[in-house]
Amino acid sequence: MEENTSFIPLSDPDITFGRKYAIAVSSGTIGLLLALRALGIGPGHEVIASPYSFREIAHAISLAGARAVFADIDYWSGALVPAKAEERITANTRAIVAGNPNGHPARWSELRAVAQRHQLLLLEDSTEAIGSSYESELVGRFGDIAVFDFGQPVALTCGEGAMVVTDDIDIALGLGRHRAHRLDERSSVVVGRTAPYQAGMSDLTAALGLAQLKRLNEIMERRRFVEQLYNAHMQSFEGIKPPYVGPDVTEVNWLLYLVHLGTRFTRSGRDAIIDDLRATQVECVAYSQRLDLQRHYFDFGYRRGDFLVAEKVADRAVALPFHTHLTNKQIEFIVETMKDASINVGAGAAIY
Repeated sequence: MEENTSFIPLSDPDITFGRKYAIAVSSGTIGLLLALRALGIGPGHEVIASPYSFREIAHAISLAGARAVFADIDYWSGALVPAKAEERITANTRAIVAGNPNGHPARWSELRAVAQRHQLLLLEDSTEAIGSSYESELVGRFGDIAVFDFGQPVALTCGEGAMVVTDDIDIALGLGRHRAHRLDERSSVVVGRTAPYQAGMSDLTAALGLAQLKRLNEIMERRRFVEQLYNAHMQSFEGIKPPYVGPDVTEVNWLLYLVHLGTRFTRSGRDAIIDDLRATQVECVAYSQRLDLQRHYFDFGYRRGDFLVAEKVADRAVALPFHTHLTNKQIEFIVETMKDASINVGAGAAIY
């Protein structure tokens, strides 16, 4: 019996995000890992990535045996800067993994130009950005592959699971071979050159995801309304500006509501604000802990000061509660509490 080469050629653009093939997997990490395996990327290879991203996605590079090479980000959008990524390319570089941080699309036209100039693969991390669009095109359409995650707190969540989409049938077949054997093969002797990970999405998870997909527009609309409420209350917070939207970005569907504090705040000041918010039962977190300073990558020689923009952003970002059940009164309380907390730490108003 031949090995499983199954993939999902679906005609419904809502399911494939406008791509020809979609492969359901167990998580975003596994999705990128299987893509790297299918593309032949592993030991001895380098993959350029952002130090300011969802860590589990970047971890897939190491799990594949390749080396993550970080490049700095744009201060306003938080996305990988194409020119800085290009500076990090070496003879060992095989791909660029660029994300749409917190839902804001990266500069995909420029990233594609860099990838083509150096004959590299361009892999799109859209785990945080479902529904966002760049130059009137939905995210998920810009990389050779794109990964979407369906875990919390994304808009389309089914508890776990992810989807890898592509237009390349060879990549789709490779992903299918690495993902899992079919159920009808499990009692047989399967002859093949690939040892699969058994990393498929469960039927229950898939059913929940399809049900959520039917409500996606409704969910997005409610999240945009919550964002508008936040923006209205933030007007009373001196120096805080509305979330940035780049000039080529058509629409952003935010993963979280981020407040970027000004440079007069220190990292310890930001952490004190978070402590004050938590003391009043407002759930919030620092967003995010830079990858290059986490122990796995620290051991590669990265040190504080290597990526100054990522450092400036990561040390001063606070993620506030952001979900469809928030009320206007709750948002008003959150913003007022944060404003009081900023004064308590002695830094005054937040100025960019």
